[in-house]
Amino acid sequence: MRWLRDERLRFQLLSVRKNAVWIRRSDISICAGPLDDRAVLAQYTAMRGLRTSIAAGLLWVTSAATAADEEPICADRPSKSTGACTVPVGKWQIETGLVDWARDSSDGVRTDTIAWGNTAIKYGISGNADVELWITPLETLSIHGGGVHEYDSSFGDTLLRVKYRLTAEGAPWEVALDPFVKIPTANHQLGNGKVEGGLLVPMDGQLGKSGLTLSVDPEFDILADQDGHGRHIAMTQVVNLGTSINDKLNVSAELWGMWDWDPAETTKEYSADVAFAYLPNKSLQLDWGANFGLNRNTSDVELYTGVSVRF
Repeated sequence: MRWLRDERLRFQLLSVRKNAVWIRRSDISICAGPLDDRAVLAQYTAMRGLRTSIAAGLLWVTSAATAADEEPICADRPSKSTGACTVPVGKWQIETGLVDWARDSSDGVRTDTIAWGNTAIKYGISGNADVELWITPLETLSIHGGGVHEYDSSFGDTLLRVKYRLTAEGAPWEVALDPFVKIPTANHQLGNGKVEGGLLVPMDGQLGKSGLTLSVDPEFDILADQDGHGRHIAMTQVVNLGTSINDKLNVSAELWGMWDWDPAETTKEYSADVAFAYLPNKSLQLDWGANFGLNRNTSDVELYTGVSVRF
């Protein structure tokens, strides 16, 4: 999840087709001479029921086989890392952060930020690409201390993204391109009112037979200057190690860094993060995570939980 913010705050950011079974009178087999109308009707009804049962059984077997062959859901949450995987073609995927709370305390001033219902709506447009809409229905900012008492709330900024996987699915090392643009839909207390964008290059692969997956996510952004009169470059990097505890529970740990070269001031942020993902089934994921700031520019602690579903 990637969030862009202004100088005060950068938010880290089938249809089922029913098949009719058609049975003609000529399809009915007559084995012992002519049948009267009632016998014909009885045999017709019995055979139609048999064929319908067979068709339903075949449909159930096919659906079960398809579900068994389907890969588990692969979401961009939890953690700040973004996987190279994409949503399967023709599938929808919704990834929602139910609540994401961060606190920073500095010089006697406490700042709490909360994102409620941050949601990514994704659709697979091909075997290796999806389109994504990221929205946040509500963000709140609360500042207390040092004579300051401030509270603001707003709809968050909107992200439009397209992820394109460059490598084959299941390759030892997967690489994708993930460009995005931020549409300024937050108010001026929680956003900077500027269109911004960037490019992620998510990469991940298995580390031999260790059971560990390594993910790295270089990101390059073009952001508005603090004074609103120009643009500058920023960069984010994530190094993430993940593993499976069992066939349903995954855990990951990562180091995250951000470098913002605004002409007015260079800002550096660092954090150490941990996340857990639980898959009740192949199309549903529940997650929890915590991020811990490693310098004064980064929020002291961030806690979040969310859910992802594919259909």
